[in-house]
Amino acid sequence: MNPPDPQALLHWYDRHRRVLPWRAPPGRLADPYAVWLSEIMLQQTTVPAVKSYFEKFLILWPRVEDLAAAPVDDVMKAWAGLGYYSRARNLHACAQLVAGDHGGRFPDTEAGLVALPGIGPYTAAAIASIAFERRAVAVDGNVERVVSRLFAIATPMPKAKPLIKAAAERLWPQQRPGDFAQALMDLGSSLCSPRRPACSLCPFHGACAASQAGQAELYPVKAPKAERPSRAGAAFFLERTDGAVLVRTRPPKGLLGGMTEIPGSPWSADFDPAQALDHAPAPGKWARLPGVVEHVFTHFALRLTVFRAAARAGVNTPEGYRWALKDDLDGEALPSVMRKIVAHVRAQGEK
Repeated sequence: MNPPDPQALLHWYDRHRRVLPWRAPPGRLADPYAVWLSEIMLQQTTVPAVKSYFEKFLILWPRVEDLAAAPVDDVMKAWAGLGYYSRARNLHACAQLVAGDHGGRFPDTEAGLVALPGIGPYTAAAIASIAFERRAVAVDGNVERVVSRLFAIATPMPKAKPLIKAAAERLWPQQRPGDFAQALMDLGSSLCSPRRPACSLCPFHGACAASQAGQAELYPVKAPKAERPSRAGAAFFLERTDGAVLVRTRPPKGLLGGMTEIPGSPWSADFDPAQALDHAPAPGKWARLPGVVEHVFTHFALRLTVFRAAARAGVNTPEGYRWALKDDLDGEALPSVMRKIVAHVRAQGEK
């Protein structure tokens, strides 16, 4: 079996490359700002989910200097729904550093990039290769799948990661390293899919050890999944007669840091709904709504019991809280789990 030929993949890429809003057309230099913004957004998120956010950010803040000058609350609001909200805070901090200390120009090396907030080794390699044509080996999930199949790397994940990185290092060409990075990503997102890969159409077909053995779907080898723990809690939807809803901003650090939330109880494995009203933000005639709101985070699954109450227009605002007008609530920096709570309440009101 012949070794994989990087040129075969580049020829395939020249014919089949995806058209993406952050990707430079053939023969054009990539915009480092666009590459950086897209790579931060794409961390643990899919291309279809990111496209509209990327385009919105470029409309609001077309240059890194514009993003740096924006209030962080506006950035968080624009990010709401993408998840992993520490990325949004780091995005803003990175923009300020690039605009203030680097004259609006991103460093063009992996070492310079990884020193910036929110940029890890993979993101630094991706930006360095795609935006600056450095021979930087960028290995994301798609690349892991392609490389593990090419070389039939049987070590289970995540222990296989350094082996895959070493194999990719041997494969990466000196010429067109940025296109090669994007070609591997495109191959992994299309032909070399997790299930039923189209091996016969792959430019690496004759050189892929897993494909030749008829075992492509076995790679990358997964370690047994640990059961995701469960937590529960309560959410309290307090609405004034003028439609304003009581909300608060979460602390800047930690889960959903800096985002807007519907008030609630702590989330714990042994939460008792019978004691939920002990955590209500204000006295009131709290009614427990039917059903629960379910949401899955990376490290745990959450079930929330939702309570609703009405407050008169002139009621005092509890300390640490604020009122979001009904027309402004959708524009708040509500993460997905909080939007589910609002949708749950509204659905009950329509019944």
